Amino acid sequence: MTVEDLFRDLTPDFEKMKAYGFREFDGVWRYHVRILDGAFELHVRVGRNGETETELIDVLTGELYTLHLVEEASGEFVGSVRAAYLAALESIARACFFRASKRGQAHRIMTHVRKIYGDEPEFLWEKFPDDAVLRRKDNGKWYAAFLTAERKKLGLSGEGKAEILDLRADPGEIARCVDGVRILPGWHMNKAHWITVPLDDTMSDPEIEARIETSRMLAAGKKTGGTHGND
Repeated sequence: MTVEDLFRDLTPDFEKMKAYGFREFDGVWRYHVRILDGAFELHVRVGRNGETETELIDVLTGELYTLHLVEEASGEFVGSVRAAYLAALESIARACFFRASKRGQAHRIMTHVRKIYGDEPEFLWEKFPDDAVLRRKDNGKWYAAFLTAERKKLGLSGEGKAEILDLRADPGEIARCVDGVRILPGWHMNKAHWITVPLDDTMSDPEIEARIETSRMLAAGKKTGGTHGND
């Protein structure tokens, strides 16, 4: 696994990086840590756009070590260095980055949710790697699902696929608010309790954010203990 593979589709959270120990210099965030019982020092640099570079220094010689990056390099020692190197980077990825395969309005909405509620999107389906759900931490119930569907199947004009957001809504409001353009019947959800919003800027961010707050409140309740809450 390369650094590019590990950090692909991940976006840095600079506040979490700061708490982790990264320090910013001229727009580049830097971090270093000793690995493999102090035999090597790993230097990590992360740019403004998330581009990530590393250097591994042999502490004894002070020289740059690169064998761990050579696929063909084998042997117990190289293997142990490579494993320690990847373990350190995986720890950084988990603690300081978040997955952001979405773009445009979907990305903005995900960022808002993380900032306001601290909820991380969960990418549950290998077959649909860009689809994600948001759930309450207290009861495990879903309150939002970021999905992709064919525009024609959604009843929308145009060709290709659309990014959409499924949200809970008050059953008494759904019949009044579904208009086939800004708000659609819940896609792959119980249409008596869910609506779907196309994430194409037809509806403004503030209005979607308000509906997310409502959906999250509607998801509050008795803990189900299940793996999903899409009732």
